[in-house]
Amino acid sequence: MKDKLFQMSGILILFSAILYMFSPEIAPWIMSISVLIFSLITMTNPYPGKSIRGKRLFNFQVFSCLLMIAATYLMFRNRNEWALVMILGAFFMLYAVIAIPKELDKEKNSD
Repeated sequence: MKDKLFQMSGILILFSAILYMFSPEIAPWIMSISVLIFSLITMTNPYPGKSIRGKRLFNFQVFSCLLMIAATYLMFRNRNEWALVMILGAFFMLYAVIAIPKELDKEKNSD
């Protein structure tokens, strides 16, 4: 259930970013709800390993969620900088999502 909710919130984040071009008064509300769900699920699933690098990567995920919250605020204020902040958050999240499984594999292999 949590995985499906996480995936749906990610899809809704993308949908609201596109929707902003056509309906800037509705998109921030969809974005705020989906970013809230996405951030809560991310923060309640910390890095399960003991590696310092893995914990740092989890902190990247948390920072990415904070950037998405800031982007949502900028979207409510009708500031076009929201897109830049969202892209930065997406890059941090993408890096962490790619690197965390590799770090977990390294930890399992070293044990």
